[in-house]
Amino acid sequence: MMKRLPVGIEFFEDFFRDNFYYIDKTMFIAELLQELGKVNLFTRPRRFGKTLTLNMLKSFFEIGCDRTLFDGLKISQEKELCEKYMGQFPVISITLKGVEGLNYQAACAAMRYVIGTEASRFYFLMESGRLTEEEKSSYYALIEVNKKGQFAMEDDVMQSALKTLSHLLAKHYGKKVILLIDEYDVPLNKAFQNGYYEEMISLIRGMFSDALKTNPDLYFAVITGCLRISKESIFTGLNNLSVMTITDEYFNDSFGFTEEEVKELLAYYGREETLPVMRDWYDGYRFGGASVYCPWDVIKYTQALRRNAKAIPENYWANTSGNDMVRRFIDKADRSTKDEIEQLIAGGSIQKEIKPELTYRELDSSITNLWSVLFTTGYLTAAERISAREYQLAIPNAEVRDLFVTQIREWFQESSAADLSRITKFCEAFPEGNAEQIEEMLRDYLWDSISVRDTAVRKSRKENFYHGMLLGLLKSRTDWLIRSNAELGEGYCDIMICTPERTGIVIELKYVEDGNLEKGCREALAQIEEKKYAEAFEYWHMKKLIRYGIAFFQKECKVAME
Repeated sequence: MMKRLPVGIEFFEDFFRDNFYYIDKTMFIAELLQELGKVNLFTRPRRFGKTLTLNMLKSFFEIGCDRTLFDGLKISQEKELCEKYMGQFPVISITLKGVEGLNYQAACAAMRYVIGTEASRFYFLMESGRLTEEEKSSYYALIEVNKKGQFAMEDDVMQSALKTLSHLLAKHYGKKVILLIDEYDVPLNKAFQNGYYEEMISLIRGMFSDALKTNPDLYFAVITGCLRISKESIFTGLNNLSVMTITDEYFNDSFGFTEEEVKELLAYYGREETLPVMRDWYDGYRFGGASVYCPWDVIKYTQALRRNAKAIPENYWANTSGNDMVRRFIDKADRSTKDEIEQLIAGGSIQKEIKPELTYRELDSSITNLWSVLFTTGYLTAAERISAREYQLAIPNAEVRDLFVTQIREWFQESSAADLSRITKFCEAFPEGNAEQIEEMLRDYLWDSISVRDTAVRKSRKENFYHGMLLGLLKSRTDWLIRSNAELGEGYCDIMICTPERTGIVIELKYVEDGNLEKGCREALAQIEEKKYAEAFEYWHMKKLIRYGIAFFQKECKVAME
């Protein structure tokens, strides 16, 4: 039976027990042990397999693990390594991705749940003959629940919980503990958004200091996240921290799929011919010296291709969580930054200094910091490394480019709508038949905004930006009937309008690759006539009918009317 695609599968054992397709990343274990630090921090964008990687480590190292899970995988060829390390350690594994809330109390309740649930896995400690009654009591404090069924540990108990649990497991087994912490920066991000950042910083700093700095029972720790948070904010005094970011040469293909891995996956499902589209949309991320695909995108698009061999690629990665970072960046952009964004969308690159670590308080302090965040979180990638801190940045692929265009379009519509008097004047020019005013004001909007000058995509996608921009402006008139891509005559016109004064308006847009705006207008008007868009208005007894052909090229436009 053909293997299933692992959409959303984060538990390593599920791949083999439930027959999911698995791209073998087990040599990460050998590389980790070779480059092992006491505390190892890996930062990668979301949806690049961080959670699965930590679960793989747990499945490999934990005492009582199922050794057969690794049969036939690459790591099984490392006989001595497997004999020495497989199933030899107590493992504490938590993910902080769910630690959030509208206030600090809610976030602490979520943290208690995460720690208490993990501690409850080790209930055998209550029967351990190697623990004193006092130690058993300290364990019970981690798993005790209140009358509401919630974990009831006090704040000081929660802060030292990972260190306490490490000590109890180490004493029970006589072996030091491996600690795995996934998505360590999520609680800080949520706290920053909801106004309790200082309190959460204090909690995380205390937990990490106890568990990672002053913990004699720790063998090693692996931590993952999207951002490298400043050492001074939560890793204070932690001199044993080894950081692997997207710019490091080590572990560069451990997160994400390589070209060869994607080829093999597509061949397995009989979709080899779609590799160029897959590459255009979902490749382009540079981790160290490796170019990798986003795993989530590859799996989701392959799933769509299995159902329909002609499936169109979609924006999967960007829709998995909020993209407030891009929006915040665009909102803060000045004219110079907007020009740089246009350059990126057009397929170019820009040189920027990247700060390797930040605090959340610093994110909005300068546009330079936001460039750094866009880079570390995957919205931009390194086309070239100029020096230790200088990079040529580029948009990695068509998916992220589409995200930028979408966010820019929304930003433009909202910022334009704020100028009600100006936009009202613009809209009124359409039923008045004032093509010159429409053209003049539309050109002003284009020069005031961030437009899309993308030579790397098909013509229809370029037209989509201008279509969305114009539609957003016109829809400020809530008393007009406005339809986009309306079925009229023998086709679909771009925009159709009926006003209360019974004026019918048909608008057809064209993007002209050669910059010949007059020709574009003629072609638009000819299409209105050829497709008989205007005939539909005869049934609605319009008093006046106006046809507009509008052509665009980069930041220029021309409006023609019949």
